[in-house]
Amino acid sequence: MNIASGFADISLLQLLLVAFVALFASIIGGLAGYGTGALMPLVLVPMVGSEPVVPIIAISAIFANVSRSTAYFRYVDRRRALIVSLCAAFTTALGAYGYTRLGNAGAALVIGSMLILSVPLRRVLRRRAVKIGDSTLAAGAVGYGVVVGGTSGSGVMLLSLLMAAGLEGAAVIATDSVISVITSVIKISVFGLAGVVTAQVLALALLIGAIGFPGAFLARAFVERMPVHIHTAILDAAVVAGGLMMISAASRHLLA
Repeated sequence: MNIASGFADISLLQLLLVAFVALFASIIGGLAGYGTGALMPLVLVPMVGSEPVVPIIAISAIFANVSRSTAYFRYVDRRRALIVSLCAAFTTALGAYGYTRLGNAGAALVIGSMLILSVPLRRVLRRRAVKIGDSTLAAGAVGYGVVVGGTSGSGVMLLSLLMAAGLEGAAVIATDSVISVITSVIKISVFGLAGVVTAQVLALALLIGAIGFPGAFLARAFVERMPVHIHTAILDAAVVAGGLMMISAASRHLLA
């Protein structure tokens, strides 16, 4: 894998664009629970190619999620964070190990469709007072680990799982961020052992992470003043948007 070749011609203007999108994605992530993994590939892939994107986002996500965890720490659901982290740990490493060989177009179509359907389904279940329990959350975490290990922009899956488990508002963002720190560390460890974390990957990841660090604190100011039902509507919109993005990307790949 020749990751370094795509970095040779990055201009100052392109770096400024990366910095702007990183800050914007961080604020969106603080409001919606994900953002960097979904938005940054739109800027990074044309600049450096697709191969380095997953390692870059995994490293930069440490900054974004540590920032988010700090900003929302008192809202963390520690029990659910532990369940998901333990159940997703091995499959995250497995997904990271095989990320360069994964053909995800078909899987993305299925996952994206299920994410979109999860919003009306969750609303029906809520009206009937039905929520997923710890065992179902654990099973979902195993599948989530495979996807998050080998792709970027899959944080919306975790968001959907936590909301189905009964978390709302800032508790979703806080718990998501703690879990994401752990999965990012696992991914970076695997990528480091595989030799794909080059100096160029690290430099670009540190730029994205450092620029985006204040975003969670800016977003928290909005979330803490926002009624839960409005924030839940934003989270639902984020789930649907993430599903549509997955389906769109998969469709383009299949038609190419």
